[in-house]
Amino acid sequence: MTLVGVLLGALAASGLLLAIRSTMAVRSGAARVVGAAAPTPLGLLTGFVTNFFDTLGIGSFATTTAIFRLTGLVKDELIPGTLIVGHALPVLMQALLFISVVDVDPWQMTVLIAVCVMGGWIGAGVVASLSRRAVQLGMGGALLVAAVFMMLGMLGQFPAGGTALAFTPRAFALAVAINFALGALLTLGVGNYAPSLIVFSLLGMDPRAAFPIMMGSGAFVATIGGVRFVGTGRVDWRAALGLTAGGILGVIVAVWLVKSLPLGALRWLVLAVVVYVSVTLLRAGIRRGATDTHVAPAV
Repeated sequence: MTLVGVLLGALAASGLLLAIRSTMAVRSGAARVVGAAAPTPLGLLTGFVTNFFDTLGIGSFATTTAIFRLTGLVKDELIPGTLIVGHALPVLMQALLFISVVDVDPWQMTVLIAVCVMGGWIGAGVVASLSRRAVQLGMGGALLVAAVFMMLGMLGQFPAGGTALAFTPRAFALAVAINFALGALLTLGVGNYAPSLIVFSLLGMDPRAAFPIMMGSGAFVATIGGVRFVGTGRVDWRAALGLTAGGILGVIVAVWLVKSLPLGALRWLVLAVVVYVSVTLLRAGIRRGATDTHVAPAV
């Protein structure tokens, strides 16, 4: 069996574990089942749209949370578990499809996925001590600067991203360190998609080759996190099923789009995603700072 086959098998096994654990939780009554089992049209549409854009690198948690809060589809206390469990299998689908259809060095991909997952576990304690506002402002600013350099490269004023399917040894060592840090930052809710796209592209890799790496990392983190949330019972299963069913279809459509786009068009898409994510991070950090200044000190 090839290394890619082993990786795909491990991903499938993690998804199967989540599916079995969810089924057992519902049947045993350990999970909090809210509403009927069948998802609503709004739930399916939410899953399709958010996972379509998630596949393009924009992310799904912030948009899904906004929809849930605006529509009252899910109670606030059930939103975190519903997000993790509902989006886990679509993210897994992203990883399986991209790893299957996009060429990338299998050894480098496996190592980068592994260090990202390790970063989520080993680095969690360190990252948890950091200010979320500082991380948001720092990451948002760094992404915005990187986006400027990327745009200058596409305009011929600066070396642009490459077309390689594997890193050089020096670039690979840097990518490993960065991917470990991005895995740790996932514990603060800072997504790894946009940073991975910009970093891997600037290190000389074809942007398409970055998708299997970042999706594989996200899939392992999501399925493991999903299993843990299922055990708490704090999941709206009707909404989660809508995210999963609609999301898988959205992923399939988006993967076809990414696969068929010319490299030049894909680079502009990546640039738009990075600018969007950087602006949202900066806005969140600024708003958090403004909120903190109005909180009375504890006595």
